[in-house]
Amino acid sequence: MVSPAEELQQEIDIHLRIVNHEEKGNLINLVGNEEMKFMKRITSIDTVRGMVMMIMALDHVRDLMHIHSISQIPTDLATTTPLLFFTRWVTYLCAPIFVFLAGSTAYLTFKRKNNLSESRSFLLNRGIWLIFIEFTVVNFGLFFDIGFHTLLFEVIATIGFGFLILSLSLKLSVRQIGIIGLVIVFGHNILTNFPFPPTSFLRTVLTPLFSPTAIPLFSGHAFVMGYPPIPWLGILLIGFASGHFFEMEEKKKERLFLKIGVTALVSFVILRFVNSYGDPVSWLSQKNSMLTFLSFMNVTKYPPSLLFCLVTLGVLFILLAFADHFNSHFNRIASVYGKVPLFYFIVHFYLIHLITLAVLVLQGFQWSQFEFAMGTFGRPKVGASGLELMPIYLIWVGVVLALYKPCQWYGKYKTEHRKWWLRYV
Repeated sequence: MVSPAEELQQEIDIHLRIVNHEEKGNLINLVGNEEMKFMKRITSIDTVRGMVMMIMALDHVRDLMHIHSISQIPTDLATTTPLLFFTRWVTYLCAPIFVFLAGSTAYLTFKRKNNLSESRSFLLNRGIWLIFIEFTVVNFGLFFDIGFHTLLFEVIATIGFGFLILSLSLKLSVRQIGIIGLVIVFGHNILTNFPFPPTSFLRTVLTPLFSPTAIPLFSGHAFVMGYPPIPWLGILLIGFASGHFFEMEEKKKERLFLKIGVTALVSFVILRFVNSYGDPVSWLSQKNSMLTFLSFMNVTKYPPSLLFCLVTLGVLFILLAFADHFNSHFNRIASVYGKVPLFYFIVHFYLIHLITLAVLVLQGFQWSQFEFAMGTFGRPKVGASGLELMPIYLIWVGVVLALYKPCQWYGKYKTEHRKWWLRYV
């Protein structure tokens, strides 16, 4: 007769064999329901982050290779087409979702460490590292300019800046951090109504923090504040404060995310229709209904206006609400990219830029004609270069597919190794 203890051991052995047969990495499922829920929540973040990272590559392929990207703004209603407009507009989702989820992940890391000093040190080091990476590896990948004539402060640096501020704010409650984030997002557009004199000290100090700014440095070099850090800090702080939502019971969490997402989108429609606050550019009736709709949707990203945040983060919360119900194969593919965001971000820039140079060579340009110091990604300013939208889409798909295996390999490498530097890439 089998004793209860022996029967329990047999059941455990059976479960272990099943798990090992299916996938070794899923042994984490044996540690209990709470850990299973936590891992599932992280998976949903990776899925959504992976989705927007795949979309992000479309914007960068278009930016570097589209035939009109140097001379034409894709959201300029006087020159754009609906396809070009929405090719650009859909990628508006990427940066705010990327920044928001960076904040949420920081919260989950903070809770897991359960150590204020250690969490503060990690965020401080991480922030400094991201800013360094932006001005070196990322800037070079974008411009291929060995002289670094343009130092561009973009999304990686703004996340780094956000981590620095967050590291100093961890003694505040989650509620207080969230309120500060909301005040920034809802209130920073008010500053545009303050009549600071052009040469005033306050205007000089505040402009780079709140608005895109180009600052000449020396002998043809310039610092460009592409992502003004304060408005983006608001998004990151809201993301951090929202991190505790991921600790909720699954169904309750999904209902809350859906409610927040719908509320944000409805608020966007109402405020945009009223046309008085939330974006520095009002929408106007155009010569046809399509252009009027484009004008309505044409919100400001630099800096991210309140309306920009409402529509993009509204979409984010709806995606999070349904992420666990997407096709399982799609979730698995998207999470491969979402688990290694910085690795993907860096490698995809270099790959896209190398393809851009190859396209220029195939179009008959000589190396001596390439312009790397002028901010045109190597593209000559004389002569037509670049591709139409259809080839852009094909190259985008090719880039995403080409990066799947490298991201899968690096994600596995991070899981299997505990080297300190892996925490920063």
